[in-house]
Amino acid sequence: MKKEILFVLLNNFADWEGAYIATNLNAGVEPGSESLYTVKTVSATKAPVRSIGGFSVLPDYAIGDIPTDYAGLVLIGGMDWFTPEAELFVPLVKEAIEHNKLVAGICNASVFLGMHGFLNEVNHTSNGLEYIRNYAGTNYKGEPYYRNEAAVRDGNIVTANGFATLEFSREILFALKADSPAKIERGYRMNKTGVWEDPISE
Repeated sequence: MKKEILFVLLNNFADWEGAYIATNLNAGVEPGSESLYTVKTVSATKAPVRSIGGFSVLPDYAIGDIPTDYAGLVLIGGMDWFTPEAELFVPLVKEAIEHNKLVAGICNASVFLGMHGFLNEVNHTSNGLEYIRNYAGTNYKGEPYYRNEAAVRDGNIVTANGFATLEFSREILFALKADSPAKIERGYRMNKTGVWEDPISE
């Protein structure tokens, strides 16, 4: 049975930030390859959420009816991570980290992780050190662990800046062991460069 990865979507979410990882998890890293995971969406309620790009998504789960056996959380960025609604997800993230599940945040979702102290002792990145320092507030004490990189994976925690959708996807696939490292890298290169590479036989 496939394991569920929950994409946390708030209103005005950045739809492009989850596109690559959702496809790779739900359909497999390469055409014809086995998919080990299925993507589900979660929001504060089951009411539709609308992306920055204008897509409406009907969440699979409200925050109160999430199954306990999910394999990880992917927090998609957007300005609403600075709203009271986002605070509803703090216990969920805390529980996921305590149970060694994947927790991934991109763009302002990485700032949200910093706001609540989840990045204080793990290597991470965001939209710049000054950005996370200014927006995360006094609970953020993770400056010594900040890395000025596109995406950073430290154990089961993955962070990325808002321009690093492909790097975010790659590090999540590695963290989840979604396929062989060679296939994950090949898929990353092709999407990054737009140049087709011959399939890898394993």
